[in-house]
Parts: sequence; C-alpha cells; structure tokens
Amino acid sequence: MQLPIRLDDVGTTRLQEAIAGQIRDLILDGRLAAGARMPASRELAADLKVSRNTVVAAYARLVAEGLIETREPLGTFVTEGVVREGPAVLPLAHGHYCSLGAQRRSLRQREDSHRVTRLHASALDFDFWVGRPDARLFPMRSWQSLLQRMLREDAHGLCEYGDPQGLLTLREAIALHVGATRGIATTAERIVITNGIQEGLNLLACVLLESDACVAVENPCYRGAANVFINHGARLLPVPVDQHGLDPAKLPGEAAVVYTTPSHQYPLGSTLSLPRRQALLAWASDTGATVVEDDYDSDFFYDGAPLPALKSLDRNDQVIYLGTFSKSLGAGLRIGYMVLPADMVAPVCHAKALLNNCQPWLEQAALAAFIAEGGYAEHLRRMRHAYAARRNHLCTALAHFLPQWQVDGRSGGMHVVAYLPQGGLRAHAMEMQAHACGVGIYGIDSGNALTLGSADHDDTLQRVILLGYAALTETEISEALLRLRQLSAESGCASAAIA
Repeated sequence: MQLPIRLDDVGTTRLQEAIAGQIRDLILDGRLAAGARMPASRELAADLKVSRNTVVAAYARLVAEGLIETREPLGTFVTEGVVREGPAVLPLAHGHYCSLGAQRRSLRQREDSHRVTRLHASALDFDFWVGRPDARLFPMRSWQSLLQRMLREDAHGLCEYGDPQGLLTLREAIALHVGATRGIATTAERIVITNGIQEGLNLLACVLLESDACVAVENPCYRGAANVFINHGARLLPVPVDQHGLDPAKLPGEAAVVYTTPSHQYPLGSTLSLPRRQALLAWASDTGATVVEDDYDSDFFYDGAPLPALKSLDRNDQVIYLGTFSKSLGAGLRIGYMVLPADMVAPVCHAKALLNNCQPWLEQAALAAFIAEGGYAEHLRRMRHAYAARRNHLCTALAHFLPQWQVDGRSGGMHVVAYLPQGGLRAHAMEMQAHACGVGIYGIDSGNALTLGSADHDDTLQRVILLGYAALTETEISEALLRLRQLSAESGCASAAIA
C-alpha cells in the first residue's frame, strides 16, 4: 500500500525523522492497524523519491520503538498490542456545530416518530420473521455456474459503467416474465432496474411528490413505504382495509398518489378483489391520481390461479408496478424493478442516474440468463411447492395446538396473520414472551408495518400476530408451536382443553 506521507514541507527536519514521525502518527491514532503489512523499503523510497537508506533508517527507528517488527521472510508489520491514542478530531466552528446539532436533532425526532425499516438478525431458535426466503432453497449450483459463465463470456462488463435504467437483457427477460405471470403487457423500454423496491419508492417520491402532497396508503401499511413518503414531505391519508383489501369507496379525493399491495396486503394478507381493482382504477381515472402497485411477494399464490396484476387492468397508464427478486431469491441480491407509464420513464431514469450509474453488472447478467433460460421459472415452481407445504403445515398445526388463534391471509405470500383471542394478552406482550423462549413472532408494530390514526387503538389490530413461514421447515414449525402452546397455556390465553 502507499502511505500518505508528505515531505514537501519538511524544512530542516531530517528526512528519516520526518518519515518515522508520520508513520508513528499513523500507527498511534489507529490509521495503520495492528498487524498491517508495511510497504517494502524499496517501494516506499520510490513513492517518496528518497534513497532507500533513508527509509531503512526510519524503519530501524520505529523497530527500536516497538511500533513495527520484521518477520523474515514475510516483510515488515505493525506490532500487535500497541497502545493507541485514537484519531485526532478537529473542533468545528461554533456556528457550524450548532447547525449540525439541529439537523441531527431533527433526524432523531423524525426517526422517533416514524421508525425506519430495521435490520433483522436474531439468535432465536425458531424465527417467524416476515418476508425471509429459505436460504437452504437458493439455487446455489445454478447461480455459481451462471456467474462463472458471465465472467468467461463477457467479463468486460465488470469494467464498464452501465445504463442507469438497467441491463437491457435483464429488462427484456423481466418484460417476458411479467407478461406471462402477471398479465402485464410491457417492453424493456418501460422497465427500470432498482436496488429493490425501497429504491423504487424513493425514486417515485422524488419524481411524483411535491411538499405537502397527499398520499393515500392502506391502513395498516408497509412501514418502509410510509417512511419514504413522510420523508419527502407528503401527508399520509389512511384508507381502511378489510378481508377484500383496500376499500376504494374510502379513497380521499385530494390524494395525488395511492400506494397499495393488492396481491397480498401487507401486513394483513388480504387480496384485493377484482371489483375493487376495477373501482380503484375508475377512481384513479376520475381524479388523475397515480397508483403505485407494490407486488412484493406475488410469486407465491397457492389456491388456484392468482388474480392478474392491477397494472394488467390499467388502460390509462396510471399504474406503476413494483416488483422484486428479494422474496424469490434473496434480499442480498438487491435487484428489483419498476414497470412505468411512458411519460415517467425519462424522469425516473434521470433521478436514478443522480443516485448511481447502474446496478452491479454481474448479478444482472446472471439473473437475465437465469430467467431467459427457464431456470428461474423452475426455481419458483420448487419454492411454491415447498412454501405451500409449510403454509399448510403451519395452519394445521395452529388449529391443533392453538385453536383459539384465528388464522387469516393464507391464500398467498410468505406469511399468515393470527389473531389472538379477545381478553387475553395483546400482541406485543405475547411477542416479548415468545422471544424469551426462543420463538420469534411479531405484532404489527414490530413487523415493519405501520398503523395510522385511530387504527393505533383498534383492539383487533392489537391482537394481530404475523407469522412468516417460508424460512422454517415443517419440523421447525411444529417445535416452535409446541413452545407457543406451552407459553399460551401458562399465560392463560389457551383454551381449557389446551391448558
């Protein structure tokens, strides 16, 4: 490595002292870590344009001080166990400090009011976290083969900036995929590749929302979307949800944008009925509003054929369709996409180019081949089969072990909703007790969902438990529910037969 040593203002200081002094500072303030390999004396002398003897002398001084050590024949390294002083921090001017402090307070207040979507990494024995696919089902061999093939056939893609709209071959593959599976007639020119749905929401907020714009959202709704709209200055207008999904009759006329999850409402799991889909599109046509369709887990539908996407029924080009591979392959892949109205492609691509030049080429190229060659469809078939079996097992086991828990939202997706019995523990208390015995279950507030207005105090919503089953085997589900049955009996929530 090249060290940041400057000798142009050394003055009367001897060169070896200046070099040793600056390396000493790098070590003591932690910028050179313990065990770090030092540059060879010949290389450092060439970088600094000094004689090698000067560098050798500086190194000898540091060896004598115990800061570096020579390990023949490997080289010279920073000594382990050096007591460090920590990096020096320059004081800010008072006015600048006050300004930053105010900004940080504002951000903290905003986070307190509307918690961001949180990372989830637990040490629980059995975790029903929502939306997590089973890593054990990832098509590892196929994916490794595709990555190696892309590198052999077209490795120059690693060294080029790509199109911010996304790799053309991937957009073409997605256009064919959503046409066949979701009924959406589109082309690659209407598709933008994103870093998951969350980036898509941010791009849309940048393009669509002005300060104090009104956005209608399902109540309860996905917290990640609500946070995006709030942080772009929008006012959220809650629309109630029932067993048929969002109620179009309750849509506010002043809404400029409607955000909905029609295939599997998040978090309550209902599917927007066909009459309501038609009513929503008629309302959008009358008001000129834009509809954002988040189709986050529609790859998984188990009881007959799924309803076509809302976008497939759109005749006025007012629906924006958001899709993702986070649920079918994995969130770490970070690939989602948008199907846009014609007049929005250019402004969204411009906003995307301001964020980054493109998504990573290698993953896009591999995914394009995976879809185009039929591997993705086969992978989805296996996933649906496995997840349907797990859903069925979970619902059967709940009916057996916890019959007082009413189950809903089971037609598709990767989670079901359980309603705790009235008069017993609320969801938050049950969640905490379950976590204490090694089982992860989640109330609405903990499951990346958000309730608005009076819904916060709705007794029904306070009894909702979200159970994501995709990442657990049938055996794991049974063992987890055995613990929940015992916990429910001990807390007095189970029926007398179970107790």
